[in-house]
Amino acid sequence: MNRPSRAAQFAAISTAGVLMLAACAQDDSGGGNGAGGDPTGDSTEATESEPTETESTAPPGNGELKIGTLLPVTGDLAYLGPPEFAGVDLAIEEINDAGGVLGKPVTTAQADSGDGTPKIAPQGADKLLNAGVDAVIGAASSSVSLSFIDTLVNAKVVQFSPANTSTEFDTYDDNGYYFRTAPSDVLQGAVLGNLVADDDNKNVAIMARQDSYGEALAENVTKALNQRGVDIATTTLYSADAQSFTAEVNEIAASNPDSLVLIAFQETTKIIPRLIAAGVGPQDIQTYFVDGNISQYGTGKDGFPAGTLEGVKNTAPAVEISEDFRQRLLDIDPKLEEFTYGPEAYDATIMTALAAVAAGSDSGEAISGEIINISRDGTECTGFQECADLLEQGEDIDYAGVSGPQDLNETGSPSKASIGIFKYDAQNTYEVVDYVEGVVE
Repeated sequence: MNRPSRAAQFAAISTAGVLMLAACAQDDSGGGNGAGGDPTGDSTEATESEPTETESTAPPGNGELKIGTLLPVTGDLAYLGPPEFAGVDLAIEEINDAGGVLGKPVTTAQADSGDGTPKIAPQGADKLLNAGVDAVIGAASSSVSLSFIDTLVNAKVVQFSPANTSTEFDTYDDNGYYFRTAPSDVLQGAVLGNLVADDDNKNVAIMARQDSYGEALAENVTKALNQRGVDIATTTLYSADAQSFTAEVNEIAASNPDSLVLIAFQETTKIIPRLIAAGVGPQDIQTYFVDGNISQYGTGKDGFPAGTLEGVKNTAPAVEISEDFRQRLLDIDPKLEEFTYGPEAYDATIMTALAAVAAGSDSGEAISGEIINISRDGTECTGFQECADLLEQGEDIDYAGVSGPQDLNETGSPSKASIGIFKYDAQNTYEVVDYVEGVVE
């Protein structure tokens, strides 16, 4: 079940229209980013918030689909956890309301992925395997996913990430067990690079995390800028566990840029004040964020003084979600303020369940063989109930997700996707400006 790798080449056409990509893989780069409540749903649903090493569990493929979540409850990406958990929980609720999978309710187990510092995700993966899961939704961070992907592959358990954007996964030897609903960094890099160029910037500084996410996205932004004839003032990388950013900020300031692309996680709240002090803050030069640091920062104690981020632009994999779906997520978690990657988490869960229905089995091996099939080349359908009914009638289906069409290519990644462009106001909160569609040919 090894998937073919693809060479990374793309031709950026326009940030106002459709971005055409010739391929989605790259040999030597990675990327991707991406606290939740307990899973909720039908009263017969079994949940284990913290499965332990000593639990006695039924083996996978026992006729009862069990989905684990390995998403951020703690760490720099914890603010992305709530919408992802809500997406999974909503999907599980709807699946079980429709009768479950193989005639039984889908059950769940949860573990914390953290953000890679410290590396708690591998331990979480072991706990989920001991709990008998057939598939795992997670992680949010690509570097975190890479820390346990081999464990799941060796156990023949499906891994389905709602937020990984690493180009590394397109060539990774995963034996067909890894999938994602978020598009490759090739797409976001092209959209962001074109946005920066369209804003008439001439000398761009890039500051990025020194990990598989930051380095790859920085590389793809650089490629897009080079294609547009924009100079790179400096590319400054910082350690993912850095506590002080003085040297890096000084390097940025010394390069005399007219704009800055900041590829970061929650440490953005520490970096911005240092940039301001050095005279290269958002009110000094045009600044751009990415999916790793998109957040409704606000003006409270965990945010910034009013006006700090006004004018900052942001890109992230996103679609314009309907008010109905937004409300369904809020019904699961009324405290939700962020919705980033919630739709992708929902789709990953629904697609996992539909693959089990199509396969007639809940084993990871059977599910992995059907996920791509149910995403394309069949009768288009939305939602678990409609799609499951078609499968039971013997029809092939093309699941159209809330996060996009989800036509997965042979590497298990979306071949069509949308990147949102956002802009911050004086209250340090963002609103959508546009959506750019991307197609991988």
